[in-house]
Amino acid sequence: MKDSFYKYICELQDTIAAALELADGVATFKEDLWKRPEGGGGRTRVLEGGAVFEKGGVNISGVHGTLPKSMLAHLNVSEASFYACGLSLVLHPKNPMAPTVHANWRYFEMYDLNGKIVDQWFGGGLDLTPYYLFEEDAVHFHQICKNVCDQNDPKFYPEYKKKCDSYFWNSHRNEARGVGGLFFDYLKPSSEKSLKQWYTFVTDVANNFLEAYLPVLNKRKDLPYTPEQKKWQEIRRGRYVEFNLVHDKGTLFGLKTNGRIESILMSLPPTVQWHYDYHPKIKSREEELMKVIKKPRNWV
Repeated sequence: MKDSFYKYICELQDTIAAALELADGVATFKEDLWKRPEGGGGRTRVLEGGAVFEKGGVNISGVHGTLPKSMLAHLNVSEASFYACGLSLVLHPKNPMAPTVHANWRYFEMYDLNGKIVDQWFGGGLDLTPYYLFEEDAVHFHQICKNVCDQNDPKFYPEYKKKCDSYFWNSHRNEARGVGGLFFDYLKPSSEKSLKQWYTFVTDVANNFLEAYLPVLNKRKDLPYTPEQKKWQEIRRGRYVEFNLVHDKGTLFGLKTNGRIESILMSLPPTVQWHYDYHPKIKSREEELMKVIKKPRNWV
């Protein structure tokens, strides 16, 4: 399974990167191959200063080794080794009318002292972070998420949509990071679903990422905007940074397992602002977004 999924994410990285270069029209991805001293490595691809994307990254990695003490405690085991691979992407458009998007699809195996697999699971999802609310964009994004879930199991969309709203929640701000999407983790083989069925579901979700995001991006990337609207985008990007550094499990896992810092922090936007006790104007478009951020909505 690990070989099949790693081969898949290598091909997916090529597909997504090519589509994003086409959407930008100017910038191309810079590729950075790296190795992890403890075992494994990855292929980081970053795009900066484009016509559409201020910054974007589409990274893959496959790493292995002995689980560090912090992760042993988290997984409630005394001693183990692991293999983890996945694709992670974050795209920060230049235009504040276009939303930031994040997606991740990953696979994990854990082994005992004899090298036998004792646990294995898939995880991942995708989520949208707008700076200005266009309801039809959120509806489109969630409809694609629902469609692909329904093709696999009608129970999936409501469950993984709810988990996404719960996970991408800045508890210290009491607000969501964006308008959600899907989030799933610890998808393990069971009497109900085989590992192959989980593989099919996760790859189906990943294969529909471009259909979920590119139509939204293409509708918003050339809209006019003011310096004040750019300022609001950068203030909201600050909240994005806060979530990634304080709450995100992927970031914390990377830091605790001696991950490659440049790849881990690739998700952070290039320009951000923090203002003391900032509040948007009453009845403004900025306040309209905040009402949705404070209380997750059912979009479809």
